[in-house]
Amino acid sequence: MNNSDKQKPVGGALRDDALKGKAIIITGGGTGLGKAMGIYFLKLGANLVITSRNYNVLKETAAEMEAETGGRAIAITCDVRKYDEVENMLHAAINAFGRVDVLLNNAAGNFISPTERLSANAFSAIIDIVLKGSVNCSLALGKYWIAEKIPGVMLNIITTYAFTGSAYVVPSACAKGGVLALTRSLAVEWGKYGIRTNAIAPGPFPTKGAWDRLLPGELAEKFDFKDKVPLKRVGDHQELANLAAFLVSDSSGYINGEVITIDGGEWLQGAGQFNMLEMVPDEMWEATDKARRG
Repeated sequence: MNNSDKQKPVGGALRDDALKGKAIIITGGGTGLGKAMGIYFLKLGANLVITSRNYNVLKETAAEMEAETGGRAIAITCDVRKYDEVENMLHAAINAFGRVDVLLNNAAGNFISPTERLSANAFSAIIDIVLKGSVNCSLALGKYWIAEKIPGVMLNIITTYAFTGSAYVVPSACAKGGVLALTRSLAVEWGKYGIRTNAIAPGPFPTKGAWDRLLPGELAEKFDFKDKVPLKRVGDHQELANLAAFLVSDSSGYINGEVITIDGGEWLQGAGQFNMLEMVPDEMWEATDKARRG
């Protein structure tokens, strides 16, 4: 029996009122991990704004979230690549809840491809959503928090390859690397205003729609991400939601400028030069031991 067979359902980690009264904006909040984190924030007492370009998906998700949690979630259409739309979204959020306390930069885009097959436009599309979108939202919220003297919290979702780089997802690696630099830079510059800026680097947390697009057809069958994780399983969405909720809560008030990796040890397994020797069978190790002793 491997670890994945033993994995039990994950429960919430924080007290029920840990985010009570906080107004939180989640970009890309209508689906996937953004939706999972948003549901947990609502269960902890937060008010929620979810944004993306697809209003129909947002509206349906907001209604589902409210029905499940009894909290309040509003859907606001916003293209994070356009600063004027970000400002309009922020004003709508303030009108709805009186203020905004937390920004979760979660909107992203990605695809797998040999880099030489990419057009300049394809490269720019990812940079614009991930890096420019995060900058636009961070700038709008930062200006607002500083002007209103609000000790805001910013949480950015990056990836483990933001600090290692990765072949075949070069636009995403460049963009996420930029968001990592943004996180650490603003943590220092805006700390004096009481604004905290942190990031989470998730490993494999599969979502149906996004992963089907990222690994279509036979690719999904050939690459089982559990094999790359020392714990031999992928992440549970609640595990990510627990970490995100802690980092935006008052309980993490002295954490600033940090990047928390939550990947079951995946990136470390790939970092070690000899880690691939996990695939060596016991019989071969026994033969190697005999040769060494000899």
